[in-house]
Amino acid sequence: MRQLFRLFIAALFASLLAGCGYNEIQRLDEGVKAAWSETLNQYQRRADLVPQLVESVNAYMVHERELLAEVTAARSRVGSINVSPDRLPTEEEMAQFQAAQSQLTSALSRLIAVSENYPDLKADGLFRDLNVQLEGTENRIATARGRYIREVQGYNTYIRQFPTLITAKIFGYKVLPNFGVENQDKIMQRPTIQFDNPRSAPAQ
Repeated sequence: MRQLFRLFIAALFASLLAGCGYNEIQRLDEGVKAAWSETLNQYQRRADLVPQLVESVNAYMVHERELLAEVTAARSRVGSINVSPDRLPTEEEMAQFQAAQSQLTSALSRLIAVSENYPDLKADGLFRDLNVQLEGTENRIATARGRYIREVQGYNTYIRQFPTLITAKIFGYKVLPNFGVENQDKIMQRPTIQFDNPRSAPAQ
């Protein structure tokens, strides 16, 4: 008899949790965590390319030491931000992370633009390969960021609705910080990477 009563209570409790949105909050929360982990993974992929990229241009850009130092410093700031794929960031951490990544994006964009002034660098096989990898990584970052933004928007919208907001407060689920949308286009702008084909150049 006690066993049946316990089963009844467990079934009732599960039904109440489902009806008040608890299970859906769990699903949305896991979606946000997965999207955040993938976003960090793609940003880390880009950060790992930066030292190789700087090293590849070092011998050519002898008059661009200040720019190279800026790229290196921006990469260092990115590495100093305390974020982890194992937990979602606080609002302050998100702001710091976004600012650091924005600075690195800007520095890389200037580096790619300046490289156009160095024909020998543009012809370097390693530099070209690194730029292809960088371009692909920037595309993956944009995709991962877009998914994270959508996941957080869906989660935040859901836990603000009634009666789900009551469940969220009881279990300690709070609105999550998101990437800012006011400068979204600027931050997500990918470095333009385009090389002239030397074979197509007209004969002198």
